[in-house]
Amino acid sequence: MKKLAIKKFFILFVVLGFSKLCLAQNPFNLTEKQIFKPAELANAITTKKEVPLIISVGPGTTIPNSVNVGMVNTKEGLDKLKTQLTNISKHKKIVVYCGCCPYEHCPNVRPAINALKELKFTNYYLLDLPQNIKKDWIDKGYPVSKS
Repeated sequence: MKKLAIKKFFILFVVLGFSKLCLAQNPFNLTEKQIFKPAELANAITTKKEVPLIISVGPGTTIPNSVNVGMVNTKEGLDKLKTQLTNISKHKKIVVYCGCCPYEHCPNVRPAINALKELKFTNYYLLDLPQNIKKDWIDKGYPVSKS
């Protein structure tokens, strides 16, 4: 009986561990260096020094100087993003954000990052908004668009 209980526990442990791995997605196969810190972007915006191209792939442009591409979880949205990037240098610093929800579940940032990879951009980043734009940007007092 004890062996059976241990065996069941082991199986449960393996199944739960595997399901956790499946659910906890690597945020877009980016390196830690490709996750852009909000404070760094806010500072660049405020000082107007080395401001990257900021692309919003979510519902609206909360962050000043953002280019509103809109949601890219459809072919039309992705096509709009790719068109927007047509005349941009492959080495231009680009920061992408959505902020609609925790980015591990976001339907927009993963396709945007994949498009940048596919188009051979070399200097792109995901803005670190692990919860959402309100908690990780607005509530911290970072600059917001006046619209």
